[in-house]
Amino acid sequence: MKDLIAYCGLDCEKCDARQATLTDDNALREKTAALWSQMNGVEITPEMINCVGCRVDGAKSPYCNFLCPIRQCAMGRGYATCADCPELTRCPTVGGILEKNEEAARNLGIGK
Repeated sequence: MKDLIAYCGLDCEKCDARQATLTDDNALREKTAALWSQMNGVEITPEMINCVGCRVDGAKSPYCNFLCPIRQCAMGRGYATCADCPELTRCPTVGGILEKNEEAARNLGIGK
């Protein structure tokens, strides 16, 4: 599995936070912060949008680095991704992403 597939199966290469970080695009940081704030019901500032990928060395957004329950669980169990977990198909923690994102499910080896 490529390194830029997140623990949950999302493709970090396609993430606006990663793109904004790599290109130092402050307009994209602002757009991403506004969208993520709305989606998550918390304030996310453009300064928080710095991440190069969930499973690679380098910058991480505060949420991804410290709060993401999926990342924390997989790292705590020593898994490369959630695909390594025997509870993947019945896991409520990653289930919300996999139900809404077919690509993430395929990246983890489940789904169509």
